[in-house]
Amino acid sequence: MTQAKVRDGAFWWMMAVPVGLFLFAAAAFGQDTSGAQAGKQVFNDQGCYGCHTIGKVGTPIGPDLSTVGSKYSEGYLRAWLIDPKRQKPTAHMPKLSMSEREAQAVAAYLASLR
Repeated sequence: MTQAKVRDGAFWWMMAVPVGLFLFAAAAFGQDTSGAQAGKQVFNDQGCYGCHTIGKVGTPIGPDLSTVGSKYSEGYLRAWLIDPKRQKPTAHMPKLSMSEREAQAVAAYLASLR
């Protein structure tokens, strides 16, 4: 194969595929991270650390949420945040004043905790 053919075809193809895969992976990772990051901010703003711990941070009044994402789906967590007593009538967690969007963000954050 001549250098001109490599330069015109194969070389660019060999470079485009890995770059494209990298950009796709970065975009997917970025979307997950941004949702979880927004949820972490809402978690902090709502004062959830006043009752819950994540790692070594927080107050152990309610359950430790360090690995909650490995136990419950994001959808379940969102529903729980919107109305805990509907999910479990004997729940001690109060109903939070949180918008649907905030609940979705916090659920994404909690689901990422494994």
